[in-house]
Amino acid sequence: MSTASPFGRLLTAMITPMRPDGSVDAEGAKRVAQHLVDTGHDGIVVNGTTGESATLTDDESLEMVSLVAEAVGGRAAVVAGVGSNATAHSVEMAGRAQHAGATGLLLVTPYYNKPTQAGVVAHCRAVAGVTDLPVMLYDIPGRTAIPFTPETLAELATVPSIVAVKDAKGEAWSTTKVMASTDLLYYSGEDATTLPWLAMGAIGTVSVVGHVAGREYAAMIEAVDRGDLAAARVIHQRLIPAVDAIMSTSQGAIMAKAALVELGVIEHATVRLPLVESPPEHLELLRAGLKESGLL
Repeated sequence: MSTASPFGRLLTAMITPMRPDGSVDAEGAKRVAQHLVDTGHDGIVVNGTTGESATLTDDESLEMVSLVAEAVGGRAAVVAGVGSNATAHSVEMAGRAQHAGATGLLLVTPYYNKPTQAGVVAHCRAVAGVTDLPVMLYDIPGRTAIPFTPETLAELATVPSIVAVKDAKGEAWSTTKVMASTDLLYYSGEDATTLPWLAMGAIGTVSVVGHVAGREYAAMIEAVDRGDLAAARVIHQRLIPAVDAIMSTSQGAIMAKAALVELGVIEHATVRLPLVESPPEHLELLRAGLKESGLL
C-alpha cells in the first residue's frame, strides 16, 4: 500500500496487554505491535478506546507509546490517543506523547462536559497547537455524547496540523459531504463501515478486528485502490462472522484480547474493571466466528 497519509492507511486501535494482576504487560505490548506490522499495518493507534485508555494512568499511556514506537522501529506510524475532557490535560499529554515517540495524535471531543461546538473548536486548536504532529480527530458521539458537526469539521480543516478524521458516527451522507468539501483524510472508525467508507473515498481504516485480520483489510484497501469492488466485497463478506464475534458479542477490547489469546499473540486476556473477561459462551462464539472467517 502507498502511504499517502502521515498516519498510514491500515491502522488498528491496539489493545493494552495486561498481566493477570492488571499491570501493563510490556513484552506483550511489543509482541502485539510487531504482530500488527507483520500482518500489513502501516499505522497503530495507542491509547484509544480499545486500549482501555480510560483506565490507564498517564504514565502507563506514555509507556505504551514508547513500547510500541520501540517495537515497530519506524515501520509504522504510532498514533497516540490524547483525548480528555480537560483541555489542559490533553495539551499536556500531546506534548508528552510526542516526546515518548508518537508520530501522530488522536483527539476525541471532550466527553461529559458537553461543550458547545465553539468549545470543541477551541479545545482542538489548543491541542493541535502544542506540537508539530499531525492530528486525527475522532468522531464517536456514541461514547463522547458530542459529535463534530460538519461545520466544525470544515473550520478545523483549516488548522494546518489537523489533517484527518476517524469516523465512528456512521452518518454516510454527512460524512461524504465533508469529504467532498474539505481536504480531511477520512478513516472508517467502525469495522462494519470499512468497505462502504472506502468506497465513498476514505483513505483507510482504524480497526479493532484488524488485530486478527490485518492481511484481509490490507487486501481490501488494495482492491478498492485498483477499482475492484467485487474483490473487496468478497473480503468484506468473509469477515462478517469475525466482525460480529468481536464487535457484537460483548465489547471490543474484551473480545479483541480474547482473540489474540486464541491466536497465541498474548498470554492473558486480562481487562480492567469495569470491563470483565469473556465467559465461556462468549469464547465459543468468538472461536466460531474466527473459524468461519478463516482466521483461526
